[in-house]
Amino acid sequence: MKHLFLLRHAKSSWDYPELSDFERPLNKRGKHDAPLMAGVMIKHKVIPDIILSSPATRAAMTAKAVTEILRVPDDGLMFNNEIYEASPSRLLDIIRLIDDSLHKVLLVGHNPGLTGLANILTDHHVDNIPTAGLFGLSINIPKWKNINEKAGKFLFFETPKNNRP
Repeated sequence: MKHLFLLRHAKSSWDYPELSDFERPLNKRGKHDAPLMAGVMIKHKVIPDIILSSPATRAAMTAKAVTEILRVPDDGLMFNNEIYEASPSRLLDIIRLIDDSLHKVLLVGHNPGLTGLANILTDHHVDNIPTAGLFGLSINIPKWKNINEKAGKFLFFETPKNNRP
């Protein structure tokens, strides 16, 4: 059994028009929501074997915040350039390359790819994974290369809005 968790980067800042889309950092709310969602992962007993993240600044900041809260070792966080702006089918290709010894994987990325991927993998339709939204699924496969459409069983869908005090 494999488990895949899709985390959209937390809210980014638009305060720096000179920065490219790739370089935009988290804003105040994003810096609050990334650790908040790590707490939600703890509530769901989600401690990933590996975190695969887009290297875009807002995704990297989100992934690093989660890594710190969950105490994932430094070698448990990997950046993959192809996650940035990836289509759902490209994200599937990336997932198929994951080492089979890893059973719980957190993928930190962007929309529309993540929402599309969630909808491809399960019958649980979501209109949008919002910033810092977390979608969890289990997949009854022995090898990541066997993942395909509708292979996943929906576990949960959490958002910062539903977890703020």
